[in-house]
Amino acid sequence: MDHRSPRTSELLSALATAHSAERIGVGEVVHALRNRAFGLSILLLGLPNALPMPPGIPVICGLLLCLVGVQMMMGRDELWLPGWIARRTFSRALLEKIVNGALPWVRRFESYSRPRLHYFSNGSARLVLGGLVLLLGLLLLLPIPIFGNLPPGIAVCILGLGLVERDGAFICAGIVATAISAGVMGMLTWMLYQGALAVI
Repeated sequence: MDHRSPRTSELLSALATAHSAERIGVGEVVHALRNRAFGLSILLLGLPNALPMPPGIPVICGLLLCLVGVQMMMGRDELWLPGWIARRTFSRALLEKIVNGALPWVRRFESYSRPRLHYFSNGSARLVLGGLVLLLGLLLLLPIPIFGNLPPGIAVCILGLGLVERDGAFICAGIVATAISAGVMGMLTWMLYQGALAVI
């Protein structure tokens, strides 16, 4: 019998095949994630921003990430969603598109990932990481056109993968990616502001 913890790619594959209905509730997905709800929720909310997706997705993901980040900062063990969010549904086709597009990259990351540097994923560290998740959620809310959501989206994915795999090295990489994305988003915001001033 295999007693090892399932890898992130296995959890994502199971999540995509576990539902046969055409519409899936947000609350159903979170319930299925159980004790890995925070890490996998962060990863799932980051993936659409690192893949071609319809407009408006970054805003939804950003709002949900803010909610996840605040709960991590509060030290919650289980992810709570307001009823109006838990009852929202999305198509199974969208979930499959996100998962299938992400699996090759996730498996590549997994070949380098393993549980290590546990002090970066313990209870105290999660409070700080919650603040970073909140920051990344706010960055996704910025109205930056074209590739504006890509830097924070990648940072969210790295952080989420590090949390699910309990890999402190990936969490450190996610912290660095968060700092870089904050700098990039700040620069893009400043350029847009300067461009608006030039037009006026």
